[in-house]
Amino acid sequence: MAYIVAEPCIKCKYTDCVEVCPVNCFYEGSNFLVIHPDECIDCGACEPVCPTKAIFPEADLPEKWAEYKGINSEYATKWPNIAEKKAALPTAEEFKDKDGKRPMLELK
Repeated sequence: MAYIVAEPCIKCKYTDCVEVCPVNCFYEGSNFLVIHPDECIDCGACEPVCPTKAIFPEADLPEKWAEYKGINSEYATKWPNIAEKKAALPTAEEFKDKDGKRPMLELK
């Protein structure tokens, strides 16, 4: 079982999670991060450091965000790996606590 990045990450992309990941299993899209499910070792280090509370153990992923399991799995094989902390997106503070961000997800 892996950890999943869900909707709260969209348009924020804080990378505190990347900094603490011991296996570099995060991948970076233009406005979202994903976790590669086959690389994640389920250590849980990423979950408590996420400022938007966007990371969940697969078993605890809220049903309303179930599609993010597939999004993480698919885009972890398409997007580049990110292994070092970067600045959050300029929109991070504005969108940190917003709901309904799924239409804003850029899957390029």
